[in-house]
Amino acid sequence: MNSPEQILKNIFGYSSFRSIQKEVITNVLNKNNTIAVMPTGGGKSLCYQIPALMHNGLTLVISPLISLMKDQLDQLHELGIPAGMLNSALSDELYSETVSEVKDGSLKLLYCAPETLFQQRTINLLRESSLSFIAVDEAHCISEWGHDFRPEYRRICEICNLFPNVTCIALTATATSQVRADISSLLNISSDSEFVAPFDRPNLFLDILPKVDPKQQAVEFISLFPEQAGIIYCFSRRQVEDLTKYLLKGGVNARAYHAGLSDKLREENQELFRRDDITVIVATIAFGMGINKPDIRFVLHFDLPQNIESYYQQIGRAGRDGLPAHCRTFFSHGDISKIQFFINQKSDTEKKISYNKLNDLLTYMESRECRRIPLLHYFSDNYDKQNCENCDNCVTPPPPENDYTVDAQKFLSCVMRMEQRYGVTLIIDILRGSKSAKVQQTGGNNISTYGIGSNHSKSEWMTLFRQMCSKGLLNVDREFGSLKITAAGIKVMKKEADFYGYITPATSTYRKKAGPEYGDRKLFEQLRSLRKKIAIEDGVPPYTVFPDKTLMEMSLFLPQTRDSLLMIHGVGLNKLERFGELFLNEINDYLNNNSVTLSPATSSSANDKERAYQRSARLFTEGLSVSALADQESVKASTIIDHLYRWVLEGNPLNTEALLDEFNISDELCLTAHPLFVKHGIKALKPVFEGADGAIDYEILKVLRIWYHAEKIQT
Repeated sequence: MNSPEQILKNIFGYSSFRSIQKEVITNVLNKNNTIAVMPTGGGKSLCYQIPALMHNGLTLVISPLISLMKDQLDQLHELGIPAGMLNSALSDELYSETVSEVKDGSLKLLYCAPETLFQQRTINLLRESSLSFIAVDEAHCISEWGHDFRPEYRRICEICNLFPNVTCIALTATATSQVRADISSLLNISSDSEFVAPFDRPNLFLDILPKVDPKQQAVEFISLFPEQAGIIYCFSRRQVEDLTKYLLKGGVNARAYHAGLSDKLREENQELFRRDDITVIVATIAFGMGINKPDIRFVLHFDLPQNIESYYQQIGRAGRDGLPAHCRTFFSHGDISKIQFFINQKSDTEKKISYNKLNDLLTYMESRECRRIPLLHYFSDNYDKQNCENCDNCVTPPPPENDYTVDAQKFLSCVMRMEQRYGVTLIIDILRGSKSAKVQQTGGNNISTYGIGSNHSKSEWMTLFRQMCSKGLLNVDREFGSLKITAAGIKVMKKEADFYGYITPATSTYRKKAGPEYGDRKLFEQLRSLRKKIAIEDGVPPYTVFPDKTLMEMSLFLPQTRDSLLMIHGVGLNKLERFGELFLNEINDYLNNNSVTLSPATSSSANDKERAYQRSARLFTEGLSVSALADQESVKASTIIDHLYRWVLEGNPLNTEALLDEFNISDELCLTAHPLFVKHGIKALKPVFEGADGAIDYEILKVLRIWYHAEKIQT
């Protein structure tokens, strides 16, 4: 059986685990029900995909979004992993085909929507299968305290109870301690099987801007990311459609995505985004995207999200490849009123929970400290730094507070003279001397405070208003949105207390940092074109072939051999076999046709590897074992084996007896492997591995390949 580390590198192309992945996988393999809370982009899927490949039977993955299932399947199929899904969107033919694959044991992973899962025919199918593992994705949907509670998810425990000997893992990106406790209680997960990764996403730049001219602000923001992918979240379907039309007129390649569109059009727009045919998707906040696209460079909240969980989940769609991404939110009090309206439609219990969550969100929006401190504190995750150097408050600290007592008195007096019956928008219009029909209908143009606030813009008054609320001078009626003056506000009106605040600029002073390191940008674009061509032929999104991060490393390090390509992030054995020659040819053709000067880092790296493999061969010949060499050079044993393989590939002789002895390789095993290498050659190990029915480990095959080739060149 391959180890988790071998699967991680050979299948997925990653050199090391991230955060808590290894601990979670180990706990699951020890047959413990487990909960894993990891930020979006933190690698949750590997926590069940690797155990799925190590288990003999079927892994059931419960997922709420059909689009997310499809995305996962595309990526698994590109990796050569047999996986399928069952949901209401499948044709009868494809549904029957998937059922047959489950019954004959050819699938390793089966993705299933909760609605489909509870059908009797699905339960019967699972009973007939060799079910060995259950993964519950988006597990926060289980909890009534979660921001996206779904009643059908609550019943997942029934499935777990039907298969008491099957290990279960619950995974989510957004779960407070209360939500985690609820999930653990329902799925019978002990406290020592709860794993929570740090919630910080250090590659995300966070900023909040007052909403002044939001459409134009959106266009200016998008212009910072030419030809790069982004998501814009809006509160309503109408706003989505309106903004999409505006962006299209402005030359932005955008499409809409919301529940009001037909299934066909929604899926079509999502596919255009996934396949890089459009750059911007405009979506409703309430409707989940279900996209696993790793190269999203920005997320813009055109309207205020409903709570911190939603905000965190949505910004988490940016920069999943670990490269820099920007998350901006436009903030206005009008958005708060919209959220309050929907909260007031809920039951009393839900209303109380929702208002608490809204207050937490507003505290975050109004914060003058590092954005990460209140955001991570909400998830009970401490943030020790005072300056993250990657948010608006840290890069450009808010202006110092000044004395705005007179302005506060003007505002409060206007509220009082309008009998505390109206909301902030009308009060500001009266202060600024608006001639609107609403001002005249309410008599606002006849009071003494009419027009006395023309010294401030609407956005500046909004900024001061939010601070008056946060400092307890005003309350907003939760049902009607009317303003009520508090005892503290009365003191300011009577000149018994002062009010200090600040006015936030309507434009960000943040200077965009240097983007990701592309290496040779022209080569990077050529590799993107090649990737797009392959993706079209395979009928998959480009990022499932290779993510941008992989292409960036190729354009930076310029690999020219299969072994050097295998060292690039995201290149595993399966993708090396499928795409390696195509990308190596593209790189070598580019180097031959262009006068490319290798960077010092690339040149020295190449020279170091050149010296390293020669040194390894010399020291091995002098009597050092592979393990001793690995310890001496502070590398893995597999690296030394690669060095020796390169040595014999160049036609150099090598005494392989010591190598076979060190790895306990018998003559019988050599006799078994020899005809397989004769038949399949030595360039790719996968056919040899499959020819041996998986009985010979890849690392042993690497040693046998050296033996075979060394024997061949010596005879």
